[in-house]
Parts: sequence; C-alpha cells; structure tokens
Amino acid sequence: MLFNSYEYIFVFLPAAFIIYFLFNSRGHFNAAKIWLIIASLLFYSWWSIYYLPLIIFSICVNYLAGIGLNRPTLPFPRQSLLIGGLIFNIGLLGYFKYADFFIANINLLIQADIPLLHLTLPLAISFYTFQQIAYLVDNYRGQSRENNFLNYALFVLFFPQLIAGPIVHHREMIWQYEAPENKKIDFKNIATGLFIFFIGLFKKVVIADTFAVWAAYGFDTAPALSLIEGWVVSLSYTFQLYFDFSGYTDMAIGAALLFNFRLPVNFFSPYRALSIQDFWRRWHMTLGRFLRQYIYIPLGGSRVGEVRLYTNIMITFLIGGLWHGAGWTFVFWGFLHGAALVVNRWWQKQGLQMNNILAWFLTFNFVNVAWVFFRAASWADAVKVLKAMFGFSGVIFPESTAPWLGFLSKYHISFGGFVMEDFIYSAVIMCAAFLLIVIWLPNSMQLQKRFQPNIWTAVITGTIGLTAILMLTNVSEFLYFNF
Repeated sequence: MLFNSYEYIFVFLPAAFIIYFLFNSRGHFNAAKIWLIIASLLFYSWWSIYYLPLIIFSICVNYLAGIGLNRPTLPFPRQSLLIGGLIFNIGLLGYFKYADFFIANINLLIQADIPLLHLTLPLAISFYTFQQIAYLVDNYRGQSRENNFLNYALFVLFFPQLIAGPIVHHREMIWQYEAPENKKIDFKNIATGLFIFFIGLFKKVVIADTFAVWAAYGFDTAPALSLIEGWVVSLSYTFQLYFDFSGYTDMAIGAALLFNFRLPVNFFSPYRALSIQDFWRRWHMTLGRFLRQYIYIPLGGSRVGEVRLYTNIMITFLIGGLWHGAGWTFVFWGFLHGAALVVNRWWQKQGLQMNNILAWFLTFNFVNVAWVFFRAASWADAVKVLKAMFGFSGVIFPESTAPWLGFLSKYHISFGGFVMEDFIYSAVIMCAAFLLIVIWLPNSMQLQKRFQPNIWTAVITGTIGLTAILMLTNVSEFLYFNF
C-alpha cells in the first residue's frame, strides 16, 4: 500500500489509528500492539502477499537469535550465534536481491550460460534486514535486549517506517511502545503529525512527480541531449530523488506521530552541505548511521593508519552503493562517494580551508553528477547525460537569444531545436526555483519544531493537504521502494 493513495489516507490510516486507541482506552494494551502488527502485515501484503511468509520467518529467526544472545550461558560461543544470525540475514538479502547480478557477472566472466533466477525483489527487504542486523549486533554488545515478541514484531513491522525507513534502533523505539503517556490520544501530536504528513505528501505528489517526468524523458526516452538539457535532466532527478525520499520520510514521521511514536530524523537539508562529509550527515541519516556503526567502526574506523582509514571508507561506501541496487552503476556511485570522502578526509588532515560558497558549489555539483549513475538504467544512459552536461553533445541556446548571441554560431553553438522543446523552459525555471528553496527555506524538521496548533497552521495544513490529494490522479511508487 502506498502512502500517496486514497485507500491509505482515507481508509487504512484512520482505521489503524481509531482501533489502536480504542484498545488502549480500554486498557487492552497487548491487543493494541497486536492490532498494529496485523495492520502492518496487511499494509505490507497489500503490495504482494507472496513474500509475507518471508518477513514473518525473518522476524521469528532474528527474535530467537536475539533471545539466545541475551542468555548468560549458551552451549556454544555467543559470537557463533551472532555470526549465524548475520549469515542468515545477509544470505536472504543476497539471494533475493543479488543472485541474478552475480550469476550474470559470472556468466560474463567465464563465458558460462547459467540461467538467471528472475526473482522478484521482496518489498522492504533491504530495510528490515539492516534493521535486524543492527538489533543482533546491539544485543551482542549488550546495548539492547527484548523478551517480548509483540514488541519485537512491532519494532520491525510498524508500517510507517517498514517499507523505506527510517532505519530505527531497537533501543530508541521499544520504550515508546511501553510508555503510559503514549497510550493516550495527544491532540498536539495529531496536529503536528498531520502537518508533517501533508508536507511529505505535497513533496511527493506535487514536486517530485513533476520533476520525475523530465528526468524520465531525459534518461529513458530522449536519444540525445544538448548542454542545457543535460543539466535540466540531471537536476530534475536530483530534486526528484530528494523530494520523493524526504517526502516519504516526512509522511512516515508524521504518521508515526499520530500514534505518539517519534521516528528519528532522516534528512536535514542535505543540499546545503559544505562538504561530502557534511552531506552524509544530512542525507538519509539513519542509513549513514548504520554504515558508520556496523561497518566502518568494526573495520577499525579512524583508529587505524592512514591507508587503512581510506580503505575502510571505500569499503563502507562500496557496500552502501551495492545496498542500493544490484548493478555496477550503484557500485560506481558508492565508489565516487567513497573517493570523495577520502579526498575530504585528506583535505582535513592537511588543515586546508575553502570559501563556503565554493565549498557548497563543489559539493552540490559533485552530488548532482554522482546521481546520474544512481539513476541511469545502464552505462549508456549515464554517458548520454554526462556527455550532454559537459558539452560533448552540442550546445543549443533558445531561438529567442539568436539576435544578440548569434555571433556564437561560429563556435558550433546552435539556436532552437531542443529535444525537450515542450517543457525545457518550465523545467529550467523549476530547477532554479527549487535550488533556492532547498538552500534557503526551513526544512520540514525545522518546521516541526516551530509548529504551534492554531488557525493559521490549520489553514496551511488543509491547503497543502487538499492540493496534494487533488493531484493524486496518477499514483506513483516511491523511488526507494526499488532498493
């Protein structure tokens, strides 16, 4: 089920809310949890019931492994149980997400003809796998424990963050399920939650889906692009991805707040970053936290020699790239970010400084160029867009500029004849406008902190909510559903 659908907004979410608090108001606290678990399973299976047994099996295995890790004595080393749990989780993810990728590469490498499995990627498997890996490691470290199966199942399945995060820690959620004050309706939380939810819906439906049209045409349909078109296409995807994923996260945080549960912040104006390190402190923050705590630090983090430090950074981001998708373009995207962080770390070690405007310009444009590989369905599509961006596919200016820029024609610059003629001007204006918006305007988390329930915020919430709902004519899935 999609957040941006009529059945979710007008049927599922209200029903889940009403029945949950109805059970709580009568003191049936376990029944309330069971109801949220059932509702979450319904939410998950609405997309496809085929893989519902898989997520239930995964939850049961990880819960039992967690119970074992919490026992003072075991007939075998606790480390063996942890390794077994990690192999189980990584094995499931590897089989369903990467089997065909590895088979295809083996076939290419040794000229074999091993048939592909053509497996459908189970919804949310990347997210609930990472979440449960973190749970097992935290149990092994003595940082969390859970004996209540209902709490654990709700921790994994809670529908606002089940499909695409945020990736939550056990210790930051379980106490919220048990807190007595969270079992009562909180009208300020409801008002704030609806405000954030509808901001996210507006981001997705009105903004991201508009940019999606231009990005899809440039990457998937247009046979070639000119300089301006190349930048419009890349920036369109840069803004589409930001407003799509941050919109999903806002809707998740807003929906969870209706139930008095606070999910962690996942985005904080990443396109304002002044370095690639700063970018990763702001973009998909819970994924960055996972990569740092469960991959980078166990590898040795920054407590090792310089060469090993740079190696740890590269390994972490190659894994991060591969986590996003089973393709070499994703791996290369991870490599680019790893290499940029290596340069950033070296720069810091030298004590060098850079003007803030130049630092922002370089960071934003690096991120924008790297997204090309993240979005492209093939290397050819990535090369097509990059060639255009750097002027290797011709430079075309609007026909209206010919009277005063005509002298540039001797430098192989032509006028008019854009491939994206129907929407090139509106796309340029939108890209410029939203570049200023993401830099200067407060983000949704800042707005949440400032939120005060009153007539004006009610009008604003109603306006953005109604606008977004009226535009739900072509429901599209969120981009991170593919990961």
